[in-house]
Amino acid sequence: LIYLFNFKITLGKNGVPVAENFRLEQSTIADEIQVGQVRVKTLYLSVDPYMRCRMNEDTGSDYLQPWQLSEVADGGGVGVVEESKHDNLAKGDFVTSFTWPWQTAAILDGNLLQKLVPQLVNGRLSYFLGAAGITGLTALLGIREKGHVAAGANQTMVVSGAAGACGSLAGQIGRLEGCSRVVGIAGTDEKCSILVQEMGFDAAINYKKGDVAKQLRELCPGGVDVYFDNVGGDISDTVISQMNQNSHIILCGQISQYNKDVPYPPPLPPDIEKIQKERNITRERFLVLNYMDKQEASVLQLCQWIQEGKLKVR
Repeated sequence: LIYLFNFKITLGKNGVPVAENFRLEQSTIADEIQVGQVRVKTLYLSVDPYMRCRMNEDTGSDYLQPWQLSEVADGGGVGVVEESKHDNLAKGDFVTSFTWPWQTAAILDGNLLQKLVPQLVNGRLSYFLGAAGITGLTALLGIREKGHVAAGANQTMVVSGAAGACGSLAGQIGRLEGCSRVVGIAGTDEKCSILVQEMGFDAAINYKKGDVAKQLRELCPGGVDVYFDNVGGDISDTVISQMNQNSHIILCGQISQYNKDVPYPPPLPPDIEKIQKERNITRERFLVLNYMDKQEASVLQLCQWIQEGKLKVR
């Protein structure tokens, strides 16, 4: 089975993706594999926010290629090798790739695959697409490279999209890196409860209920020092307006803006931009792939926290 990208209409930058933009087909793969190739069975595929950008002809990013019409969709994936003609990969090995095709079985170039060690994540292979993969790396490196978190500095961190794959990790990592207070923003009472009771956030705001600005003032009486921004839009404007002098925005994502024809990162409204400049708030584009020299050590750190129970994953 293969999952194909299929525009029946041009989605463009101002469209909302629907099921009709995709189609599922049954096909066959070659009986024989070539030297250097492996045949794999797909175990896990990751569906991520950045994929919305790949539905545009212009993805807005140099490192992201658009999905092509009637071609197999791809993204982060994990699978098991069923047959190998690659020197470093054997039948039974677990492997991953950032460009894994969305199909149940595939023949792949072994040089483009990374061998996994299941013991690093207590056998939970899907973690290599989340907490111990590109998602966890984004949270950890975002905080370390753009958050300027310092242990003992009594910093308050706010995370939007806090119950998502990246946000839920970012809040926990902010605490592990030294933040004294972590507040999440999410969209349901259930998510907020999970953040506080399971993930160790000090508090969480349901942005669909009540006055977010008022709640934020009450929960962050000393203002906001670090903002891990996954959403953009009105929520981010509200947080930025309560940020302190010389504070830092970790610009991870802007999901509220992805169906709109705006540049990335989207410009701030004039009044919010004025606050940003007057308070010297950093807001720089963050691309985790720019820090791949730190990938190995960072993944090992994430795996250690998972094994020690310091990083909770759902």
